[in-house]
Amino acid sequence: MKILDRYIIKTMAFYTLAVMLIWLGVYSFFGFLNEVNEIGQANYSSTEAMIYIFLKLPEVISGHSSVVILLGSLLALGHLAATSQLIIVRGSGVSIMNITKVVLKTALVFVVIAILVGELIAPIASQTAKNSRAQALGHNIQAKNQQGFWVKDKNSIIHVGKNFDGRSFADVMLVNLENNKTLASVGQADNALFDGQNLTLDSVNFYKIHRKNKNQFYQFEAEKLSQYKLPVAFDQEFVGSLRKEPRDLSSWNLVNQISFLAKNGLAVDAFEVELYQRLVKPFTLMAMIVFSMLFIFGSLRDASLGKKIFLGLMLSLFFELFSRIGGVLSLRFDYNHFLVASIPTLIVLVFAFILLKRKSAQ
Repeated sequence: MKILDRYIIKTMAFYTLAVMLIWLGVYSFFGFLNEVNEIGQANYSSTEAMIYIFLKLPEVISGHSSVVILLGSLLALGHLAATSQLIIVRGSGVSIMNITKVVLKTALVFVVIAILVGELIAPIASQTAKNSRAQALGHNIQAKNQQGFWVKDKNSIIHVGKNFDGRSFADVMLVNLENNKTLASVGQADNALFDGQNLTLDSVNFYKIHRKNKNQFYQFEAEKLSQYKLPVAFDQEFVGSLRKEPRDLSSWNLVNQISFLAKNGLAVDAFEVELYQRLVKPFTLMAMIVFSMLFIFGSLRDASLGKKIFLGLMLSLFFELFSRIGGVLSLRFDYNHFLVASIPTLIVLVFAFILLKRKSAQ
């Protein structure tokens, strides 16, 4: 059995790597065509374009790993079925469930590798690619990142009009709350500096609000400060993440982002959906592979085996598409994000395993 396991693993590895190389080759070709119009501007040469595309490859590997692993697994099993090797294996007494277990274990190894690439290599490589491309084109990287944000921190609400580099801010407004619900003061500064722990505002115009009596009459007091230092709970990494979509963050940054936003009573739905989809992604891939194997083991002698494999692939890809749509619907209708992400996968996985087990017992 160990010899058979090694042979199946070797076949799956060959086809999966072949699909990955073809996938990366197609991406690199069209990516280079997309950069052709930029070549020649400033210091951006064809070499710089190729370096940029090369540094984006880890992101492609991570983002398209499910499709690649599914294709590689189906092509490997299709090859074994087309060459009648699966018939020989089945005739020697090896059950369909045993073959399925070997396939799933091998696919899980590929999934772990893809996750490691996506979490450890892809974020650094992608950021390096963007920075090097911008510098070669002569773009002002700070100017490209001049976008504002709102953040609630403890009893303060901070609005940054322009975020230059994650440290230097402009057009900053600070709203201080009393007991986290009553307006206490409002400050405005043209410039601010963030050192990772404190937000230092320069030349601040403060307007303090005092309650005069119980009848809700208020008294306003204007004050101008040359400098005002505000200790904050967020850090440099959080500020950097504000410029990114949830899918661009690593899983660890997603967890930190969700924790921070939840503590401050801010919306975390988009980040939770992305995190839950990542957690369920390996199981979704397992469900797609098991579901597709129903078509492979349907009739090993059928001349239309290729068509059945293609049909199984298409249905599996549509299933993954609907899983992603489910995340969007959970945001729109405020459903439980984890249940929306996990229940369809669990249903398909259990249903496919039951059918495979019945077929294996025949």
